[in-house]
Amino acid sequence: MSFMSIMDVSATGLSAQRIRIGSISSNLANAQTTRTEDGGPYKRKDVVFEQVMEGELAGGVRVQKVIESDKPPVLKYEPEHPDANEEGYVAYPNVNPIEEMVNMLEASRSYEANTTVLNTSKQLALRALEIGRA
Repeated sequence: MSFMSIMDVSATGLSAQRIRIGSISSNLANAQTTRTEDGGPYKRKDVVFEQVMEGELAGGVRVQKVIESDKPPVLKYEPEHPDANEEGYVAYPNVNPIEEMVNMLEASRSYEANTTVLNTSKQLALRALEIGRA
């Protein structure tokens, strides 16, 4: 694996984790959204990764798709809420803030790991250049 391949693979990981963190942020921001443009409550979004098997980025990762959760919404009895149904229940998104925070930590750690690989690769290249000068 060449020096540039290591950098490219790490960059794919950084890009994928950035998209994941954006999805998690959207989930947290809309955890109480009861009405969307589609008419229902917000649906939790999750990112699906796939490994890059060929080409210059072989061994890297990319986002295959962003999927919406098919879990049913959480119903709470709030008859005064403007989005309450005729029985008085409001459909809230199926977003668990604790689960989202755990996913955020995991994505953050993955991002940091890829950053460490980039920095280590850069230091190795600099050391190799210093050896060449001596």
